Amino acid sequence: MEANGREASAIEGFGSLAQATRLAAVRHLLAVHPQSLPAGEIARLCEVPHNTMSTHLAILSRAGLISVEKDGRSMNYRADVDGFRGLLEFLSRDCCNGRPELCGDAFDLPSEATGKFMTPAFNVLFLCTQNSARSIIAEAVLEKIGRGRFRAYSAGSEPAREPVPEVIDRLKALGHDVSRLHPKSWDEFRGPLAPRMDFVIALCDAPNGQFCPDLGAQFVTGAWPLPDPAQFTGSPAERTTLLNELYAMIRRRIEIFTSLPFDSLDRMAIKARLDEIGDTTRVSP
Repeated sequence: MEANGREASAIEGFGSLAQATRLAAVRHLLAVHPQSLPAGEIARLCEVPHNTMSTHLAILSRAGLISVEKDGRSMNYRADVDGFRGLLEFLSRDCCNGRPELCGDAFDLPSEATGKFMTPAFNVLFLCTQNSARSIIAEAVLEKIGRGRFRAYSAGSEPAREPVPEVIDRLKALGHDVSRLHPKSWDEFRGPLAPRMDFVIALCDAPNGQFCPDLGAQFVTGAWPLPDPAQFTGSPAERTTLLNELYAMIRRRIEIFTSLPFDSLDRMAIKARLDEIGDTTRVSP
């Protein structure tokens, strides 16, 4: 019997991964997502000749698991997260006859509080002018406590060259992975190759909606004004205390956000709850 369109796509997708070099290439691209890698760098990481790697990348591209963009003479490749979601949804919904519980926790992460299966992960972008402190903290916190239900990103309108050193030191001390935290422009989240955002939350003291770039997609916005660590004064111990208080404010907001009943709220209700989080948990350092 001839496979239908979705089944044929799934067969091509899984077939493209059934080879060691292609599987390694995909893992490297997922590790740096949403960033891209040039073909030569992928070949180096996979320890294969450049011309051989080009063939493998073409197969993955046809299967819809990676995308390619040209930068001068270089071809840069990026993991296509939607393509992977499609494969997982095919297994958990089609092959399981609409009963994803048959697959256990292979495709959906259950909530510790309710035991119910969650919807696919939400993409959340935190914004601040320089993307060097507040938004960096928020990205690290959500990535840690989101438990796979959220994917955290951060960016700024005028990104700094590097994060505030004191912020990175505190995040390390508090057990966060800081290896991928760095300031970046919100321009990286524009265009068809960028990850599609579900939520965009501004952490600067700016009116809601006035600090939000046109990312070409529908997302829910929020404004959580927070103190700027660049304005913290006093001795090192006093600044550390203020930084700890800022961290606590950000974490408290994110804990409330991640506990929202997204399945039972419509878009307007979620927007209202986001604004409430920014207002009701505001505390001065």
